[in-house]
Amino acid sequence: MHRLSNKRILLGITGGIAAYKSAELVRALKTAGADVRVVMTQGAKEFITPLTLQALSGNPVHHSLLDPEAEAGMGHIELARWADFILVAPASANFIARVCAGMGNDLLTTLCLASNTPKAIAPAMNQAMWADETTQANIKTLTTMNKVQVWGPDAGEQACGDVGPGRMIEPAVLATMLADQFESQLLSGKTVTITAGPTREAIDPVRYISNHSSGKMGYALALAAVEAGAKVNLVSGPVSLATPDKTQRFNVESCHDMLEQVEALLPETDIFIGAAAVADYRPGDVSDQKIKKNQDAMQINLVKNPDIIATVAAKTDKPFTVGFAAETQDVIAYAKGKLEKKNLDMIVANDVSQDGIGFNSDQNAIIIIDRHSQTDFAQASKYQLACNVIQHIAKLNK
Repeated sequence: MHRLSNKRILLGITGGIAAYKSAELVRALKTAGADVRVVMTQGAKEFITPLTLQALSGNPVHHSLLDPEAEAGMGHIELARWADFILVAPASANFIARVCAGMGNDLLTTLCLASNTPKAIAPAMNQAMWADETTQANIKTLTTMNKVQVWGPDAGEQACGDVGPGRMIEPAVLATMLADQFESQLLSGKTVTITAGPTREAIDPVRYISNHSSGKMGYALALAAVEAGAKVNLVSGPVSLATPDKTQRFNVESCHDMLEQVEALLPETDIFIGAAAVADYRPGDVSDQKIKKNQDAMQINLVKNPDIIATVAAKTDKPFTVGFAAETQDVIAYAKGKLEKKNLDMIVANDVSQDGIGFNSDQNAIIIIDRHSQTDFAQASKYQLACNVIQHIAKLNK
């Protein structure tokens, strides 16, 4: 079920007594780590309340096609683009007929028409309705022309007293079938916290000490970790980069800000990657007013900043900890020294003195060093190298 971790599931609920089982399905999907948004038809609201499903999913429930408030936020087109998978459970005969005919006369049918994401329906209806030739023709059309999977129905005693096929598949089985739609990913079920970018250490209200880090490597790592199925926290210094999809971003300024945010996230962190270029020193005294240019020379007393990655690695219950070593000489020797001294599980080293790679570049060349091996990766895009790093971390975390 870890394959559902961080997946975006759009659950459609139509009118029928089986709608009460949808609450259990939402709970199962949430327990498996999925992000669930519910869309209800008007008929579904007669059997179960939106408030119940909102409480279970943790998200607002959508049910109106032309709701001004909803369209101002996540409108129906954005909702269609948002989903990794659309499951309609229960799917009534009425809904099946309408979506088969290409109708978009409510929010759920409109979403199904507007989305190219994979879809499945879990039919639930009276056994005679299921056996009806029109329903069976609609099912055939959906599976052949619209490429919609049909899960079920089960056979058994129905609410009306009839016995036969028409029962919705049980929620636990549906959750498993949904998980099977996603490939088992390298970091499924893991939470990864990544630091990225530079820090800024204030001198006065308008000046600071920083460095040339663009944050591109850390952001590439966040994207690669998400694609590997992980839940990703990105603790970012000041950069001009868009937040990777499905990533929780925390903006910080100074080393102390970054350390405080990282420590707050540690209880939920399985893997920590310290990719930020954290300032080693900060001014000992920060002026509360802009320092005037009155003299030809100015002295600033610098004090050592906390070592974030060493602090994380020193925890008794530390996560798997990965450091970065951006060096200009003796790269491997310095990296191995940091690995041992800071009690890291793995370190990624690179030579930032080389032209065209490293800081502010989209390219890099790295060396991955762990307790048992050393692997060189030639110059490539930071995204490709980030994927290499994530693959290596996954291999060491089997």
